[in-house]
Amino acid sequence: MAKHIGIVACSVEGAALCYRTIGIEGAKILGRHAHPEVSLHNHPLSEYMPRIETADWDAVGQLMLDSTKKLANMGAEFIICPDNTIHQAFDWVLPRSPLPWLHIAEVVSEEAKRNHFRTVGVLGTQYLMEGPVYPPKLNDLDIGCLIPAKEDRIRINQIIFDELVYGRILESSQQFFYEVIQRLKENGCDAVALSCTEIPLIVQPDQSPLPTLDSTRLLACAAVRYAVGGTE
Repeated sequence: MAKHIGIVACSVEGAALCYRTIGIEGAKILGRHAHPEVSLHNHPLSEYMPRIETADWDAVGQLMLDSTKKLANMGAEFIICPDNTIHQAFDWVLPRSPLPWLHIAEVVSEEAKRNHFRTVGVLGTQYLMEGPVYPPKLNDLDIGCLIPAKEDRIRINQIIFDELVYGRILESSQQFFYEVIQRLKENGCDAVALSCTEIPLIVQPDQSPLPTLDSTRLLACAAVRYAVGGTE
């Protein structure tokens, strides 16, 4: 029996992509129409944002923990969260959690290591790019980490919260992302981590100037592997 996956959701579009990927990848392993059992709980993004904006990560963690407890009551056996930004509360949540977790940045970093990438550019919300989620996980595997320039970070953040969380994909915004990735390439990156659950909606691997590490889909795939075999 595959383990029951619990998804702590934050934004709708990213959580939906994660859930959909679990279904697709599950069928590849378990057979036609099959996937591990999945439950999802989502406090509205409107409850998360005031806590994120004030960097009150303990309060963010309280929302995540509340979702975790509800998922445990639904029968989930382990937890994933496709939202990169709120992983800044991970260290607060984990010792209080009734269930084990997979860490999205660890999953992405391990994939970067498997592909022998040396320096990864990280794209996400401004909170994520300027925060502590990715650098230590990449550095633990001897992988460098770069983020875009300040003005690029501000515009990326605006696109995420004004467009992508609503499923809006504008051609001008898409072109901007490719320009940012090109600048990361020129600064020495050999891959780019799409470290916001919505960025895979706008950055297409075949159009990206760098190989992409899709955090949402990589986490979903790791969850399926863990559910089926007990290891990431």
